[in-house]
Amino acid sequence: MSRIDPKPAGGSKEDDEDVRLMRLVGTGDTHAFEELIQRHQSLVAGTVARMLASNSDVEDIAQQVFIRVWKSAGRYTPRAKFTTWLLKITRNLVFNELRRTKRRPQVPIQTEPDAEEIVLKDETNSRPDASLLENELQEAIEKAITELPESQRMALILRRYEDLSYEQIAEILDLSVPAIKSILFRARTELRARLGKYLNT
Repeated sequence: MSRIDPKPAGGSKEDDEDVRLMRLVGTGDTHAFEELIQRHQSLVAGTVARMLASNSDVEDIAQQVFIRVWKSAGRYTPRAKFTTWLLKITRNLVFNELRRTKRRPQVPIQTEPDAEEIVLKDETNSRPDASLLENELQEAIEKAITELPESQRMALILRRYEDLSYEQIAEILDLSVPAIKSILFRARTELRARLGKYLNT
């Protein structure tokens, strides 16, 4: 009797397709691997690029993520969404690179009010040259994000750019949901302090 691997509860069609492809990759199917890369290359490369900013190793780290996927495919069991598992691999490699290059260290987690209490607001709609100011604001936001401690940075990137839930981010970073809310609160507080001239007070 064949063994049926457990599947994440409530999986979408996209999740099911990722699982199907991973099972094929586990048998050495290179075409399935190429399709998997095409499906998720933007997610991985975008996350790595935002985490490492101008680091010249961005492309190399993104490639290493998929090399890990290939090597792990035979042991893969879909206990969570594939993208959650994929981003955990991405997190590990990115954090290793950040620590290798001795970037800004992580700060301790403290309990704070809900992260959604602080929201970045763009004032450019009421100013002249709004388009220019909006571009300047976006550049300033991205620069400020790269200066955050690594866990704050990754949590904010996954929330802001990938629209992941607190639960998904918590699983990716191996933290509790309250800790993720605290991290996001402090990240947004730091961004508001750095971007004060652009934001409503």
